[in-house]
Amino acid sequence: MDFKEGLHFIYDSLIFLWLSVVYIAESLILSLIPRKYRSKSIQGETALVTGGAGGLGRLIVSKLASLGAHVVIWDINKLGIQDIVDEIKSQGGKCTGYICDISNREDIYRVAKIVKMEVGNITIIVNNAGYVCGKTFMNLPDDEIEKTFKVNILSHYWINKSFMKEMIKENHGHIVTIASVAGLLGTYNCTDYSATKFAAIGYHESLFTELKVHGYHGINTTLVCPYFINTGMFPGVKPRLLPMLEPEYVANEVIAGILTNQINVTMPLSIKYFLPLKSWLPPKLCWALMYNIIKGPQTMMMLQKNENMHNYDRLKNY
Repeated sequence: MDFKEGLHFIYDSLIFLWLSVVYIAESLILSLIPRKYRSKSIQGETALVTGGAGGLGRLIVSKLASLGAHVVIWDINKLGIQDIVDEIKSQGGKCTGYICDISNREDIYRVAKIVKMEVGNITIIVNNAGYVCGKTFMNLPDDEIEKTFKVNILSHYWINKSFMKEMIKENHGHIVTIASVAGLLGTYNCTDYSATKFAAIGYHESLFTELKVHGYHGINTTLVCPYFINTGMFPGVKPRLLPMLEPEYVANEVIAGILTNQINVTMPLSIKYFLPLKSWLPPKLCWALMYNIIKGPQTMMMLQKNENMHNYDRLKNY
């Protein structure tokens, strides 16, 4: 590092220290203000929710519609789509549903064009749909691995590419990724599922970086990493220490994250402070904690195999 570069480094460091004080103070002040007083309005926004016909997705759809957004549902459950669309319209809300197989890239692009023609530009994307097979690595069929990757991560590329051009043009939008704690910590019986959630987190954070670097500060992103959710996606699983999260609670936190432009939402909050132990503890001690105290692998061994659930009913999330 020459003298000139050294001066630049000192200058950048001083700016960083000043910003540290400002941002920490901002964070502390905001934490004291109730969320309802710092929430934005989504009245008139158009929100796409994948996997919105059931489970967590359905709750998110209902809450977005109640806040004045026109909600677009993508799912493969025709009856489920019609049911939630009718429910929202009966309450005076706006909702449109489309059958779309998000494991199929061409189907995504096809339905996206229809949405733009019939509804207009999407300003909020909630990539919620997910898929899990729930088998150990050597028992995973190749087609199940491919489907898990297509639904849980590749679809995010295709869906966001379909609608982000308009967001970038207007410098306005919000992208939500429903990932999982399984994307922060490898999970037994989930080599495919965990891998896709790790990928979703990396993809989301990289997309956030690109948007910031290129000055698109009007496009917000929210990464959601929940623990097990009591939606029936993991039948038979009974965690030892932390109870499953209720879907209503998770949906409320997702909506709050959108309304307050929260960058990261981890549920429960205790997970956020527990995960650093993965790096701080010696590997053998970390494994002893996971196996003997938390009993994570044993918990996932309880997962009941139900071949009839190998569809979008096994949605979302933990």
